[in-house]
Amino acid sequence: MTATPHLDERRAPDVQEDAAPSAAAQHAAAVRSGLGRRSIVLIGMMGAGKTSIGRRLAQTLELPFVDADAEIEARAGMTIPELFEKHGEPYFRAGEARVIASLLAQGPQVLATGGGAWMNPETRQRIDEAGVSVWLKAEIDVLLRRVRKRNNRPLLASGDPEATLRALVETRYPVYALAALTVLSRDAPHDQVVADLIEALHARLAAGADLENHA
Repeated sequence: MTATPHLDERRAPDVQEDAAPSAAAQHAAAVRSGLGRRSIVLIGMMGAGKTSIGRRLAQTLELPFVDADAEIEARAGMTIPELFEKHGEPYFRAGEARVIASLLAQGPQVLATGGGAWMNPETRQRIDEAGVSVWLKAEIDVLLRRVRKRNNRPLLASGDPEATLRALVETRYPVYALAALTVLSRDAPHDQVVADLIEALHARLAAGADLENHA
């Protein structure tokens, strides 16, 4: 007479234990945990991909995504080109600084900022205090291809948008380089750039840098 196996001995041969989380998932979880109440703040030129890549990064990290420009437009009740035309750039920049300061208090999140936001020293300080700044750096030929697809860039409304863009790059890139991290925004699938972002953030947080201020 054949003995009946105990319940703990009867396991179908094709049943496997749950797979362990992938390294990418583990890194994403570590980044999310290491941020505490801080935000990931994306800076860079128009066309660098701060919004499109930022949305995917937020989704991967399971964090809210906020576009500072969209928030400015919602609060002002007009588009950014309209704000520039009606009130001028200094008025816009002052309002931009106030909006970003209020958004930083709502972290953690992925926050995409306008191209000129990081140029404001007060805004840079606030971002350093309440976030981790990441420069999405793109080569100028990549930027040109991207911005030519849209006509909603007030600073490129001149007769020679390429010359204007090159001048902005020369002025802004040395200041963008003050960001905590730099990640190349290249002509590659957005998921690959997101993976690069997560790896850079994970290396920064895992090394113990920038952690002293998080709650």
